[in-house]
Amino acid sequence: MIKDKYSQYIRTIELKRKEIDDFECYPYNLNAVKYLNEISMHPNVTFFVGENGSGKSTLLEAIAVSFGFNPEGGTKNFNFSTYESHSDLYRYLKIIKGLKHPKDGFFLRAESFYNVASNIEQLDSEGIGARVIDSYGGVSLHKQSHGESFMSVFLNRLNGKGIYIFDEPEAALSPNRQLAFLSRMHHLVEEDAQFIIATHSPIIMSYPNSKIINLDDKMKEIKYEKTEHYLITRDFLNNTEKMLHLLME
Repeated sequence: MIKDKYSQYIRTIELKRKEIDDFECYPYNLNAVKYLNEISMHPNVTFFVGENGSGKSTLLEAIAVSFGFNPEGGTKNFNFSTYESHSDLYRYLKIIKGLKHPKDGFFLRAESFYNVASNIEQLDSEGIGARVIDSYGGVSLHKQSHGESFMSVFLNRLNGKGIYIFDEPEAALSPNRQLAFLSRMHHLVEEDAQFIIATHSPIIMSYPNSKIINLDDKMKEIKYEKTEHYLITRDFLNNTEKMLHLLME
């Protein structure tokens, strides 16, 4: 399913470059920022890929915060703060939205998902209104493995017709669960969802009808088969003994 650009929730991300004083200091010295002018987002799925330190998570966080999400993750209704470590990059982003407004949304970041799960427990312990955990499958996220709790979010909390911003969702997922995530993502796209994902996973970034932005090459779009993730994985699996021998010399 390919939506037109006006029906998607986020059309374009622009950096207000003239308002930034110094591109030599963090986070403006990161590839994800210093080469950013304008990114046209795919109506279905946009992937950010790049080496560690390229600024994927920093850019994704800024997009999420600029759109109204809590910096540590969750829905727009989450307003807790465990430790304010997010940068002020979000102040310099301009988000061009489509004509439709999302009815759902979630910002998932692997490094602070524990804090989201803890906040759900705290809210439910107060006994005010319906249990929040029921929207996540009814089982405490702390009483599941990391991967199971991620899948509980994907399968139960995401309802479609929403914007979903994910930072390395593969962090807790086995290859089999990554395939399950791909399937779930496709069903949500068919339900009018839009995803923005930072990932290292060649499985997840294989999703068709998407756009892959390479942060290591001045924010250029790249084909899946040209990504370092695909090439290294392919070469390693096809030449495992040779690759291991070279690595261990």
